[in-house]
Amino acid sequence: MIVLEVKNISKRFGNTEVLKDVGFTLEKGEVIAIIGSSGSGKTTLLRCLNFLETPNSGQIIVNGKILFDASSHKLLSENDIRKLRLHFGLVFQSFNLFPQYTALGNVKLAGELLAKERGDYNNNHKAILKVIDENASDLLRQVGLSDKMQLYPHQLSGGQQQRVAIARALALSPDVLCFDEPTSALDPELTGEVLKVIRSLADRNTTMVIVTHEMQFARDVADKVVFMDDGFVVESGTPEEVFGQPKQERTIRFLERYSNL
Repeated sequence: MIVLEVKNISKRFGNTEVLKDVGFTLEKGEVIAIIGSSGSGKTTLLRCLNFLETPNSGQIIVNGKILFDASSHKLLSENDIRKLRLHFGLVFQSFNLFPQYTALGNVKLAGELLAKERGDYNNNHKAILKVIDENASDLLRQVGLSDKMQLYPHQLSGGQQQRVAIARALALSPDVLCFDEPTSALDPELTGEVLKVIRSLADRNTTMVIVTHEMQFARDVADKVVFMDDGFVVESGTPEEVFGQPKQERTIRFLERYSNL
């Protein structure tokens, strides 16, 4: 079952075209790794998927429903955009946790805000908040932070903060979980703990889009690999195809640089 279809996405900033006719599909439970040099358009693509940027052309389709079609010329309201974002969870490079909330508070926050919009909130708020608290606690246990729930971000290591960010992204049960270089802000000794959590999510058939420079991780975990360069999808396929038998010269040069092939 295809969960995500990205069709002919292009994005310009002024006269600079950052994404050029980008497209791919992702099935339920699959992991796609997006690789490429800095400036190739990877982060902009994730920002378009999460409606932090608006593509100039193309479509974004989730579970067969068109969420975005640039040709419709429909101006999306802030409320529209907020609803669309619920289909995607995004884990940033730099954690972006709220410093005034504990780990548990960060994971619960979005759910609590959305709950207040429910028609039955006033009559059932205690039961609703209890479910949100239990779900958030369970997610923090899943990422190995059962003993850190009441700590604030400044009391956590970078790896622990990123694991809180992963739990937060999962809290609203998105259709697709997106990672933007999830280990780039971490010291090398903390990288492994975050990759271990992402690997465990893959083992549980979580549908994911991962922008990464961790080539070995992409080889081991991804079902599909997309290589981007200068805003284009230059090459895509299974890890065996892209890493083992790259067809394009640009792909070969990139892999020689980043994979020591």
